[in-house]
Amino acid sequence: MIKDLNEGSGISRVWDGLPMNSLLFSESVTLLQQLIKTPSFSGEEAAAADIVQRYLTSYSIKVKRKGNNIWCYNKYYDSAKPSILLNSHLDTVKPNDGYTNDPFCPEIAAGKLYGLGSNDAGGCLVSLIATFLHFYCYKGLGFNLCLTATAEEENSGQNGIKSIIPLLGKLELAIVGEPTLLQMAIAEKGNLVIDCISNGRSGHAAREEGDNAIHKCLKDLEWFRNYQFAQPVKGPSPVKMTITTINSGLQHNIVPAKCEFTVDIRNDDTFSQQEILDTIKKNVSCQITVRPGSLGASSVPFDHPIVKTGIAVGCKTYSSPTSSDQGWLNIPSVKIGPGDSARSHSSDEFIYLEEIKKGISLYVRLLETLPLMLINNPNKYKDEIKYINN
Repeated sequence: MIKDLNEGSGISRVWDGLPMNSLLFSESVTLLQQLIKTPSFSGEEAAAADIVQRYLTSYSIKVKRKGNNIWCYNKYYDSAKPSILLNSHLDTVKPNDGYTNDPFCPEIAAGKLYGLGSNDAGGCLVSLIATFLHFYCYKGLGFNLCLTATAEEENSGQNGIKSIIPLLGKLELAIVGEPTLLQMAIAEKGNLVIDCISNGRSGHAAREEGDNAIHKCLKDLEWFRNYQFAQPVKGPSPVKMTITTINSGLQHNIVPAKCEFTVDIRNDDTFSQQEILDTIKKNVSCQITVRPGSLGASSVPFDHPIVKTGIAVGCKTYSSPTSSDQGWLNIPSVKIGPGDSARSHSSDEFIYLEEIKKGISLYVRLLETLPLMLINNPNKYKDEIKYINN
């Protein structure tokens, strides 16, 4: 019988070998239901972090915490071995007005688990936790595992994974859990948000007075809409700029002195974000302020062992148009997980139970198969290979 996750931290479950995947799956669903019941908007993840901490502690795992971020290591951690980061996030966006279900009610119907954060990224988080537990007591790992359940991913906050990276130790590789239909994203777009202001001069609308800020910003709006950054190779544009908000005016008979708008920018690693900003400033007249929390683009070489491993176990690879906590990492990383990005932030969010089961299985197979890829590249990865089967 699975113990109630709301019980105290006195629970202790210890095992000598690897736990059964069926048990891990069952507990993963229960854990996700508890997380769905618990509102965990960005910056407000404390209760969700408590649940995950209590669950890991019930397996006698030493858990570290900073703010609403949780992390831990495999039982036989060896600082001489390379370390792999397993990361997903605790926070969710706020539910939109289109919900017909209670977003905090983890109802299961027709093989689907409904609830806010079930798909983005609760299913990935509990699947990675199950994977970590699967390997936790295994002595023969050629690498360490560092599991993190982190905060403020949805708002690119400063108190999320960025705040604990210096505390995690040296990391060689990261697997970031996001809903990708279990395809492996080997590159993802960076995210840069800028707030723009066109300044004019107020006046009475009935007379030829003032300098209309809305008219002044029209040229800049058209530039953002139409400008195309040069493409070095055939494919999608390396930079996508989208005007997402606009605000101006006080009342109908006053010429507006200010027009404010926001531009969401997604980019691959063809251009640095500084190069993008320099180009914008050369071509528009509005004042520009860059919002904090800009995420850099990321990519991993196609011949990297984790990519070869993904292909070997049947994963399709692709370049992701969305951003994630990968943007904070300066190590090779891939993004992969159960669920569908198209369901993220949608009404009546859900994840299929079968997706969670397959997610656990895929994560386990990736980590089981990775050493074989290292062995097949003896010259490039000789330092990593020497720890395998030690």
